Amino acid sequence: MFDFNVLKFFGINTRTGKVLRPLPVIWEFPSPGWVKINTDGAAKGYLGLATCGGIFRGSMGEFIGAFSAFLEVQTALVAEFYGVIHATKEAQKMRLTNVWLECDSALVCAAFTARTNVPWMLCNRWNACLNYCGKIRFTVTHIFREGNACADKLANLGFFHRESFLWYNRLPPCLFLEFFMNRYSLPMYRFC
Repeated sequence: MFDFNVLKFFGINTRTGKVLRPLPVIWEFPSPGWVKINTDGAAKGYLGLATCGGIFRGSMGEFIGAFSAFLEVQTALVAEFYGVIHATKEAQKMRLTNVWLECDSALVCAAFTARTNVPWMLCNRWNACLNYCGKIRFTVTHIFREGNACADKLANLGFFHRESFLWYNRLPPCLFLEFFMNRYSLPMYRFC
């Protein structure tokens, strides 16, 4: 009680903030015959060095492939869009016909229905992406950042490698923990 009186004497507010509660975020498996692609973009500052990354997984959560790409100087939003654009290009090369795309950017997810959210410099690439997605069985969903940890790490690998595009046929060692947490349905926690 003495401590509270001292704080009150110096005019320090003693009311505590809202108590944050943990919300478990669990990566969901795609249906049999589907491939799930998680993508992410990253930028250092509003307009700074940017990268993107993505991971392809099958219906049992098995690793199919992954990519990271260094984008030079961009905004975080442009990096998020590039992640999806690169992912759909690779899906098209692999001739995938059942694709579930998951992204932690609500704006990118919304751009699949409201085309006004797309940065003008990406319009042609985005239209090619939509054209491909319109020809296959395709769904897009939003995931919290905590559930998108593999794609986040891949995007950050782009800062390290600084390659314009790098494809991984094997799971990069830095993803082992997050990948197996997803594969065994172990939760990551979001505090809200």
